[in-house]
Amino acid sequence: MSDDSSPRRSPGLLQTLIERAARRLGACRMRSRERLLEQLHQAADDGLVAADALEMIEGVFQVAEMQVRDIMIPRSAMVVIEEDAPLDEILRTVVRSGHSRFPVVSDGRNRVEGILLAKDLLRHCGDPREEASLDLEDILRPAVMIPESKRLNVLLRDFRRNHNHMAIVVDEYGGVAGLVTIEDVLEQIVGEIDDEYDVDDEAYNILPHGQDRYTIKALTPIEDFNERFGTEYSDDEYDTVGGLVLKAFGHLPKRGEVVDVDRFRFKVLHANNRRIGLLEMRILPEEEAAAEDGGGDDQAAGNDA
Repeated sequence: MSDDSSPRRSPGLLQTLIERAARRLGACRMRSRERLLEQLHQAADDGLVAADALEMIEGVFQVAEMQVRDIMIPRSAMVVIEEDAPLDEILRTVVRSGHSRFPVVSDGRNRVEGILLAKDLLRHCGDPREEASLDLEDILRPAVMIPESKRLNVLLRDFRRNHNHMAIVVDEYGGVAGLVTIEDVLEQIVGEIDDEYDVDDEAYNILPHGQDRYTIKALTPIEDFNERFGTEYSDDEYDTVGGLVLKAFGHLPKRGEVVDVDRFRFKVLHANNRRIGLLEMRILPEEEAAAEDGGGDDQAAGNDA
């Protein structure tokens, strides 16, 4: 039997050492990223980097830490086509929405059979014989399924690599949770991409995620927020939810900063050096809100929620 006199560490001690090393590595990376951003901001102040370019660079950093659940369109707000819908109803949906891609669903939106491209459908319209023989299943494209937890930078890479523009988001039980498009991801980098079909719809500005948690666009009108949550914030003082949150912080916040406003806890998901873009909001339990001593103006916190 060999004489092994080297010290042996317990599994618990080894795990502790690994976790400690991982935390230090993460902290080093965070400091390196912060130093890089500081240098880029200095370069922008010196006129070496354009403000728009700096904004996009910051967006790239933020996308690397955001998840699909932060920006997806929830199932209730999806524009879909029923698998057994007649052709005239399908055409009305296509024309009315102005979208180019549609999930085709069955079983009350619980199952996505595929993706219908408007251009594929329109090729069969206008000729009565083509319309009569059209089988929707024959022209469907496969639906790409992704989890809610997928990182946006990974999703963007997959979109580009596989030439996809839309993905169906599924929850931990495999049910349809929503959808996300390549435009949704790119907007986190370059800002809002408006086209002639974009509409101001509260369903897209305030997205629910489970119980008492929401993703909210900072440009959501404060009157829409009041109507949705039964609040009475004055639209004379600020027009948008972003204005409300900005006043509570007292400074232009960075991604990850948290502030409490009455019974609402806001976490910044996306922001640049000029404005807030996207917020996560959690409705606090009554006892927790009361413990905050009534307010958000002095409740700005660091990087936790």
